[in-house]
Amino acid sequence: MKIAMIGHKRIPTRSGGVEVVVEELSERMAAKGNKVTVYNRNCGEDKLKEHSGVKIVEVRTFSSPSLNAMVYSLFATLRCIFKKYDIVHYHAEGPCAMIPLAKLFGKKVAATIHGLDWQRNKWGGFASKYILFGEKMAAKHADKVIVLSQNVKNYFKETYGCDAELIPNGINRVTPEEPEIIRDRFGLEKDGYILFLARITPEKGLDYLIKAYKELDTDKKLVIAGSIEPKTDYIESVLEQAKNCENIIFTDFVSGKTLAELFSNCFVYVLPSDLEGMPMSLLEAVGYDARVIVSDIPENTDCLDGYGSSFAHGDAGSLKETLEYCLTHEDLKDCDFKEGSTAEELQQKRKLLIEKYDWDNITDKTLELYRSIRA
Repeated sequence: MKIAMIGHKRIPTRSGGVEVVVEELSERMAAKGNKVTVYNRNCGEDKLKEHSGVKIVEVRTFSSPSLNAMVYSLFATLRCIFKKYDIVHYHAEGPCAMIPLAKLFGKKVAATIHGLDWQRNKWGGFASKYILFGEKMAAKHADKVIVLSQNVKNYFKETYGCDAELIPNGINRVTPEEPEIIRDRFGLEKDGYILFLARITPEKGLDYLIKAYKELDTDKKLVIAGSIEPKTDYIESVLEQAKNCENIIFTDFVSGKTLAELFSNCFVYVLPSDLEGMPMSLLEAVGYDARVIVSDIPENTDCLDGYGSSFAHGDAGSLKETLEYCLTHEDLKDCDFKEGSTAEELQQKRKLLIEKYDWDNITDKTLELYRSIRA
């Protein structure tokens, strides 16, 4: 098949979950003999033409976040409607606003909803309304809507009467890395730190984690891995919250071997979010055999299917209690202590998770959905 993908920022730069999904799917689809074209946003970066068998088309857009996605998705759609694609696959709600234009020119369209983005605190009035409009266009005009969790599937059914397909994100099987870069750069050792690795935005709940951590009696550090530029009001507030605690380390954005070492050597990975689609960083943590603690929103707990432990979302006291138990039971492979699971049972749960979220199987399911659209 000839496939186009629109909606991410850039590949191979993995700046977020959408970018990871587009890269993983497009590479595997190309390896299976499909002709895949990915439309990258270009805000002045070096132009790419190909990556791992995937054709890349650079679409010039503004660097301003408020205009970037809208202009990019319009121009990407205008460029792809005159090509003979079998499927145009939109990713994320905002870019889905252009689906009616693609349909006007007879394109077959799939749309992946990576999360209910209009609910995110970082968006203002117009941006939220535009993203919600994109959601409505996906529900009304896409040939197939893909969602990542049962909770969002139920939402689309109840809100729009849309029978979305549940195809989750995937986990890569990885070999843990020894602490080398992170030892030299940040003074970190194996099991010597609690890890938060995600975007630093209000819905990720980092402020709850910092509050809980500061009340712990521990010599383990708190490592916060996420971009701190450009400075937002929320980033400024968490930097202020952490400034008098020398054991809180902000690494800024990390990737490649540094990211792998952080996942491989953390004592526990914590995701305290209030809102998610299907968190890629959580799946990556599982892939590195990390202990995990998550907030108890359905998108997190359904994703883990019994692996790891959860706390009451938005409740720093509940998070503190969960961390304390984990810190005082270091012999446990995971902190799924409330369920009484043995280390062997937890490893079996992890094995089943990796099989469930195997990227090759997910790619096959997505291609099968494409074929059902073409039929």
